Order: sequence, then C-alpha cells, then structure tokens
Amino acid sequence: MNLPARRVSVAPMMDWTDSHCRVFHRQLSRHTWLYTEMVTTGALLHGDVARHLDFDAIEHPVALQLGGSEPQDLARAAKLGEQWGYDEINLNCGCPSERVQRGAFGACLMAEPTLVADCVKAMRDVVQVPVTVKHRIGIDDVESFSFVENFVGSIAQAGCTTFIVHARNAILKGLSPKENREIPPLKYDYAYRLKQSFPQLEILINGGVRTLDEVELHLQHVDGVMLGREAYHNPYVLAEVDARFYGDTSPVKSREAVEDALIEYAAAQVEKGQYLGAMTRHALGLYRGVPGARGWRRVLSDPKRLKAGIGAFEAAREQLRAGAISARDDAASLAIV
Repeated sequence: MNLPARRVSVAPMMDWTDSHCRVFHRQLSRHTWLYTEMVTTGALLHGDVARHLDFDAIEHPVALQLGGSEPQDLARAAKLGEQWGYDEINLNCGCPSERVQRGAFGACLMAEPTLVADCVKAMRDVVQVPVTVKHRIGIDDVESFSFVENFVGSIAQAGCTTFIVHARNAILKGLSPKENREIPPLKYDYAYRLKQSFPQLEILINGGVRTLDEVELHLQHVDGVMLGREAYHNPYVLAEVDARFYGDTSPVKSREAVEDALIEYAAAQVEKGQYLGAMTRHALGLYRGVPGARGWRRVLSDPKRLKAGIGAFEAAREQLRAGAISARDDAASLAIV
C-alpha cells in the first residue's frame, strides 16, 4: 500500500477513537493518519483479540497504539497488530493516568529510556511495519530540554525513526488525565528543537492544535501535526486537510455528504445488531457552528430517538432545516431594520 506521509494525524484517545470513530473521520479525509485507542498488551495476549483489533479496511492508514513495558509481550502484541493489517505500531509513553502508572507503562516510561529502547527493538525485530513512540516532553518537575533530547536519542539508537511529541510535561501525581491535557504549559519549541537536534528523524507535534492555520505554522518546524480533541469535537476541521496538506484535488465533501456516508455505514451496523448511538456519538460535532446544530445533536444523542433506528437522522435533519429557516428570517429582519 502506498501510504501518505504523516503530515496530519488524529491522536489516539481512550473511549473516543474506536473503529466507528475512525470510519467517520475517514469520510472527512482520505490521507490523515488515524490511531486506535491505546490497547494494553494484557488485553491482547489474554483477552478477545478480535474485539480489540478488528477494523474496517476503509480506515487505512491506521496505526495500533500499544500500552505495555515488557519487551517480549510488546513484541507478541505488535506481531498481532501487523497480522491484523495495521500500518504502524505505536508505543504509548505519554499517558499519565494512575491506572496506566500501576501497570508501569505510559508516561512513567520516560524515566526508563533504556527499557523503552529494549521494547522498541523487540517490536522492530518481529514486524516489518514502522514502530513509533508517542511521548511527553518531561515528567513531573523535570523540565529541561536535555531530558527529552536524551530520551529521543536513546530510543532512536534502537531504530525508531518517528516520534510523536505531546509538547507538555506529564504530571504523574496530583493531576487527572484531563488536567494533564490542559494545565502543564505547552512548549512547542521543545518539539522544534528536537527536529533541529535530530534532522534525520520524523518529528510530529501534538497538543492544543485547533486550526489548520496552526497546522501550517507547525509544519514549518516539524514533519507532522497530530490533532486531538479538536478533531473529535469539531470533526469538519478534517475536511480540507487532503487538499491543503496532501495536494488532493478531489472536491471537499459537504457536511451533508459526510452525514449521508455516516447514515449508510450506521444502517449496516444496526443491521448487525450495533446500537446506533455507538456511531452517532462520534459525529455530534459535524454541524458545529451551523444553524440548527444544537437540535441536530440533541436528536442524535437522545437514547429514545436512537432506539427508533436510522429514522432518527431524518428527525435530526428537520432540526437543521428549521435552524436554516430561522437564520434566514433573522437575517431578513436585520436587513429591514
């Protein structure tokens, strides 16, 4: 498969970027890289592999993010990911949650670069797809650039060539995962300096990016930009990625066309016994900023409406039509005044 560059990607987000979410995002952009939620080695080696790894072929390019710290377990999990068809295996060295810390992986691995290097080497030894690392710029009160520079340098020696830099420290005690995404200050210059220190490596930046103009600015300094919550809560931001960053001349899909594709996909999933809300919850931001969007979201997040099946979409669209009429009436009133 001829894969696009990782110029733009959507971050792995627990409870958010499941397969339904990724299929929806793929309707907006063909070239943006998509990432799974973090899957622990324990879940793969001792659980239902298909439940964790099954995905739709439309999702390519798609990466599997793993959580773990035992080299051989990660190697076995990475091999499963490759066999299932993932285009990349990514190691999580950035999650600060207490549950992850109890498992001795995630952000706390930044304190053990030698172990991370062993993990990367073990995975690279058994797979042909790229093995990448997503990490923070520091942990707790360790804020020197040399810390993250040494971390990246050590892992690079194990053969890793792609690093996704969440440009904040991870505070391991005292902050929740949500607070860890908001309170530690962003230091984009650390990611820029990593690219300067390691020009041969592919450096992607993550954290707080909200617009494609910001993506363009970051791309002057690094190789790629990973969008997080903005891509989830305002998914239509992805609609212009292909044209703007990949030179794709295909027409940009309208919101309505994206919704049509979502309806077709959701109908097939409902036929298989899936709950409609499992799909619609990922699309609630599609019409953000459009008149009637609030009513559209309200319908597609109402359990009673969703139990009625695909017909909920027509009721939701009625809210958009009503919103459009109201907006026109308001504009006409202002013109008269």
